[in-house]
Formats: sequence, C-alpha cells, structure tokens
Amino acid sequence: MKQAKEMIRTRLGIPVMLLASLLGWNTCAVAQVVEDAPTATADTAIDTKSSGETADSEEPAAEVPNEVYDKGDVAWMLVSIAFVLMMSCPGLALFYGGLVRKKNILSVMMQCIFLMGQMSVLWAVVGYSWAFGGASPYWGNFDHLFLKGVTPGSGVGVEALVSKQIFVAFQGMFFIITPALICGAFAERMKFSTMAVFSAVWGLLIYCPIAHWVWSDHGWLCEWNDDARFKAIDFAGGLVVHISSGVSALVCAIIIGKRKGFPSSPMPPHNLTYTCIGTGLLWVGWFGFNGGSQLHCDGRALNAVFATHLAASAGVLGWSMAEYLKHGKASILGACSGAVAGLVCITPASGSVTPMSGILMGFIAGIFCFLCCTKMKNTFGYDDSLDAFGVHGMGGMLGALLTGVFATRFVAGTEEKLGLLEGNSAQMIPQVVSVLSAVVFSAVGTFIIVKMLDFVMGLRVSENQETQGLDISQHGEEGYIFQ
Repeated sequence: MKQAKEMIRTRLGIPVMLLASLLGWNTCAVAQVVEDAPTATADTAIDTKSSGETADSEEPAAEVPNEVYDKGDVAWMLVSIAFVLMMSCPGLALFYGGLVRKKNILSVMMQCIFLMGQMSVLWAVVGYSWAFGGASPYWGNFDHLFLKGVTPGSGVGVEALVSKQIFVAFQGMFFIITPALICGAFAERMKFSTMAVFSAVWGLLIYCPIAHWVWSDHGWLCEWNDDARFKAIDFAGGLVVHISSGVSALVCAIIIGKRKGFPSSPMPPHNLTYTCIGTGLLWVGWFGFNGGSQLHCDGRALNAVFATHLAASAGVLGWSMAEYLKHGKASILGACSGAVAGLVCITPASGSVTPMSGILMGFIAGIFCFLCCTKMKNTFGYDDSLDAFGVHGMGGMLGALLTGVFATRFVAGTEEKLGLLEGNSAQMIPQVVSVLSAVVFSAVGTFIIVKMLDFVMGLRVSENQETQGLDISQHGEEGYIFQ
C-alpha cells in the first residue's frame, strides 16, 4: 500500500492521492491504472511530432528533424558566446579605455562597440564562408555566402542547424575581438573612418585565411587534418587571434608613428579603475573563449576553464613580482597586465595541458611580457600605445611554443604522445612553423593594407585634432562633462 501511494504521488501528485483517499478508492487499483497508462513526456511529445501521428487526423504532419544535439552542450555554448562577446564590450572597452588619456576614452569605446556591429555583419555575409568554406588548405570560398546552408529554409528546420549555427556564432565572436585588440596599438591617433575600413579589410584578408589554416578541416596547419604536414596545436586562438593581432598592431604602430609628445611628455592612464574592471570582465569572458572552444560541455572544457583561470592567476604573480623587483612596488596596472598575459599564453594550450602546467605557463608569461612591454619597447622606441604587441603578440608566440612543450595526450584525449615533455619533440616543428607563418603573413599583409589605406584615406588625424582629443574631433562628444 505504501508503494502504491508513492507511485500515485510521483505520477499524479499529492492532490490526486488525497482525492483518492477521500473517495475511498482502492489505492493499489489506482496505482495499477497509473502504471499501465502511457506517460506524456517531452521526449514522447517530440517523438509524436516527429512521426507525424495526431489524434484528430490520419494525415501525417510535416516532418520535423529529430534532435541531434545535446541540450547541455547548447546551453554551455550559448553562455560561451555571450562571454566572448562581453570581452569586446564592456571588457576590452573598459580595459583599453582606462589606459588612454581622458580626452580619448570615448574613441576607444566607440571602436569596440562599432566593431561589434560591423564585424558581426561582415562575418555573416562573407567572413564565415571565407574562413571555413571549401577544401583548399590555404583559404575558404564563397559556398556559405550570406550564411547559405546555415540558416533555416525549405525542408530544413532550425533544429537541424543548431550545431552549425552555434559554430558560426561562436567563431563570429572571435572575428569581432581580434581587430579590436589591434586598436590598442594606434590608440589616440588614427582616424575613425580609416580604422573601420582597416578592420574590415584586415579581417577578411588576414584573419580569415589564418583561421582557415588552423581550424578548417582542410587547413594546412589543422591538427585534426590527416593530410596536414604541420599539425599545430592551437586550441583557442594563439595563432589566429593573438599572434595575428599583436604582430599587425606592431606594424600599425610603426607606420602611423608615435603620439605627439611621446616619449618626452608623460601620458599616464587616466582611469585605472576602469582598467581593473575591464580586466575582471576579460578574465571571466576568457572562460568562454577557451572553454567554449571545445564546443561541448565535457571534461576537456572544464580542464580548459580551470587551466585558464590558474594561468591568469600566475600571470598576476609573475608580472607583479618582476615589477616589484625592478621598481620596489607592485602596481594595479601591472597586475592587470599580468593577468591578460597569462590568459593570452594559455589560449592555444588550454585544451591540451594540465592546470598545473597552466600555472607555470602563466607565471612565465607574466615575467616575459613584462620585459617585452618595458625593456624591449624602450630599446626599440616604438609607440605601441596600449602594449598590444608586447602582451598579445609576444605572449601569443610564447604560448604557442610552450604548448608544444607541455601538451599531454591525457588532456587532449588522444593515444599518441603530444608534447616535448611527453617525449614527442617533433611537435615543436609544427609549433615553430605555425608561429613563423602567422608572423610573416600578418606582418606583410598588414603592411600592404595600411600603406594602401594611407594613400587612399590617410591614417592619422591632424595635429590639432590629436591635441584636442579624438572624442571631440572624431565623434563630437566628451567622456566627462563636469558642471
């Protein structure tokens, strides 16, 4: 009798059980009816719709594609997409915005928010197809122009395209933030119109081919392409995002020239509070950046998130320690820069190294990028305004090489040994080849693009406009109005 009451409570709820008791019904008999009756669940409802059977008509309903995806994976990827978008704005907008002078804060924020709009549309229209279409090992084609084959249409419902749309949307977030990173190199002196055109052209001609090399099934650097000669490990974009943007940033900074008064006049960050908040948003967003690159909610995604967090943490320690040893003080700017350096370094490795290796990589990156942004920058005298090259370019190269050292088959889920420490020294060859290829292609391509735009549009604002500040001269607005 007790089991019968429990069955009624579970299947039909407490009110029905009480009603049965008040009416004097035989509880065991009711339980038997409940046991024999078919239960309407979400799964059976889906099956009924799929089979086209209805109670009112013998006419079969329109065929609906069966679910071929895991809802947990979908939920995780939706969160990851949102996290990576958050990295561009408000994350990068606040991080970069706090580092410039107050007369230029809106120009930096406008760059970030504008690129969210421009690059998203460009990705949907042509970028995705150019990055992932076709079977060439070097570039895509126009098979998916205007998202052909990715959007619902005749005979193809939205349910059948979930996996494709997730991939397109997720990769589109990378397409947004990568040119936005370059903006840190020419902050406070490039025309807004030129920036917009440069970002679009650079995205199609530099970013998309490198993404095809590394992440397309047919790419010549793709680690899961059996025909690839150099199978480079780049889980979440060390080559595609950080090396490409960092090297391009250096080229832009050199060609456009130094800011008026640099380095004789002091140009300190105007609001490190913003930079600290932006760092926190970037840090959290990076969980989606790296963890989402697994495209599934599983153990490897968890490992990527945990390794990412520990690398950022160790990056803070590395940069702060180096700064303290040199200056006797550890600054909030240094801690924030160290966190980003650790995040950049772990990006290509997050899907193939252990969390403990992440700590070591992040710590090394903190010290290494500190030296790049101080000693190396001062030695060569270039004006990389917000250290896009020192952190993203050099940190990305370091991360790509260390990936070949620390990668392990136990994280990547393969049977073959992966990294140098596992006994596979040969993995260093594709890692080096991939770094050199990305550096050369990005540098040469960016040089050509910038020189052409300088000839056609001009790169730099006038001296008066630069003195006035880009907020007023380019956008007619002020970031701070005190009355």
